[in-house]
Amino acid sequence: MKKISTSQWVALGAGGIAAATTFILAASAQGADTPVKTSTNTETAVFAGGCFWCVESDFDKVDGVLATVSGYAGGDVDNPTYKQVTYGNTGHLESVQVTYDPAKVSYEDLVDHFFRTIDPTDPAGQFCDKGPSYRTAVFVKSDEQKQIVEQEIEDIDASGALPKPVVTMVLQADKFWPAEDYHQNYYKTTPVRYRHYRVGCGRDAKLESLWGDEAITH
Repeated sequence: MKKISTSQWVALGAGGIAAATTFILAASAQGADTPVKTSTNTETAVFAGGCFWCVESDFDKVDGVLATVSGYAGGDVDNPTYKQVTYGNTGHLESVQVTYDPAKVSYEDLVDHFFRTIDPTDPAGQFCDKGPSYRTAVFVKSDEQKQIVEQEIEDIDASGALPKPVVTMVLQADKFWPAEDYHQNYYKTTPVRYRHYRVGCGRDAKLESLWGDEAITH
């Protein structure tokens, strides 16, 4: 058998270390692409603020919000379509279901954020969208949530920040129906058309006029 010299043993050892290092780095890189859940405790809340494309976009920018779904709530028709809801004969409002981590953002904070992204004084709809399905509402799941929303409305009215009283409805949460796929993440999937709509509808300009420095615009 041929003898292996000391230098050859060193070379083999170095090669083994290099291979092991490469394997570890590769495994680490692969692991870096795997999402890590930071919390398993989540809650949901449903808000109606006019066009659900805009409401979804506004909530997605809140730290602690994990997911948003555009859909329909408050009506009495199962599996409503966008066309049905827009015609206004189902009783549904365009709504967004917000999934959030209560360890990062409270329900109170979400309610406060919501009101400053809408015109809560308009009983006919929101901005350029008028009709029953575009009215504003917060769908509450408990007496505690109802108290939080009603207190928020009372505080806004008492502050005199708005020219008219708040008419946003506080409704009992019921069935939430997700909207058609093409409505989901519309501001991401169709950004140019979304921006044209949002600017053309005057949403942010109205919010700034209404809320001043408290307005939340995007």
